[in-house]
Amino acid sequence: MSITYKNSGVDIEAGNKTIDLIKDKVKSTFTNHVLTGIGGFGGLFDFHEATKEYDHPVMVQSIDGVGTKLIIAKKMNKFDTVGIDIVNHCCDDVLAMGAKPLTFLDYVANETLDPKIMDQIVTGIVEACKISGVSLVGGETAEMPGVYLPGEHDIAGVITGVVEKDKIVDGINIKEGNIILGFASDGLHTNGYSLARKLFFDIGKFNVKDSHPKLEKTVGETLLIPHKSYVNPVMEIMNSGIQINGIAHITGGGFIHNIPRVLPVNLDVEIEKGTWPVLPVFKVMQELGNIEEIEMYKSFNMGIGLTIIIDPKDKEKIKEILKNHPDHTTYEIGKVIKGNKKVILK
Repeated sequence: MSITYKNSGVDIEAGNKTIDLIKDKVKSTFTNHVLTGIGGFGGLFDFHEATKEYDHPVMVQSIDGVGTKLIIAKKMNKFDTVGIDIVNHCCDDVLAMGAKPLTFLDYVANETLDPKIMDQIVTGIVEACKISGVSLVGGETAEMPGVYLPGEHDIAGVITGVVEKDKIVDGINIKEGNIILGFASDGLHTNGYSLARKLFFDIGKFNVKDSHPKLEKTVGETLLIPHKSYVNPVMEIMNSGIQINGIAHITGGGFIHNIPRVLPVNLDVEIEKGTWPVLPVFKVMQELGNIEEIEMYKSFNMGIGLTIIIDPKDKEKIKEILKNHPDHTTYEIGKVIKGNKKVILK
């Protein structure tokens, strides 16, 4: 038998079939600034035209992956929500710099390309791109037998955003007396899944299809709830002229390690527990592992996916703006005090 690329483990035809399945969905995310279709060696985006209203546009970029949440997706044989996850996680990262996300690139690697699974992933990516007004300008699928085990996947994404240079949100304007508004999350987002899997499956001996009396959905469904995008409400706040002094995306590292990333060296943030409802999934995990409270706040978002630091005089104006975004709930969860760049839980 003659040796071919296919019988060595890489199926080019499966890649072509995948493109046929997803090309119309991908095109549905294009704005008129996208200059290429699918299948080229690179995606062209007219950055000049897209930034005409900016005096000094600065490009903001970020890259991330879905992480071990993919193991839950595999157990559930459900991959659309992880497509949503990768886009929204990246969108929220550039948003933390004050940037409007413009374009997205996805990278999906696996042992064997399954066009149906790829279609699910891209369906989620497309859904999330449309919500945040992002163009999916390109992507890559890679079959790597020997690198990945059968049935294994990895998903990463690159986002590009833009911000006016003098409106970059870098924390430099944070002052003592500023308050922290927290945007509610829907679940774990994309962080803490190595610990979550240990708690539910190793310690709790749950299956993804099992129920828990304190959870409305099955364990698997609860753990696959998608990461939220906070782009639309936060961009409307900034576009209204209100100054946001700092933004922290609560990802891996929880409150304790993410909020200090935006703080000046002489300030602390005091977080007042009980000012927002901690989601049941976090309470269940804490009980399963008898985890110390501080460890929970280091590992998970605890029900707050994004925080913005503002002058208290702007709180009521922001509340009015947020009436336009009923799918987002905010809580005043703390304040800025003198200190040395850390988070204090009260």
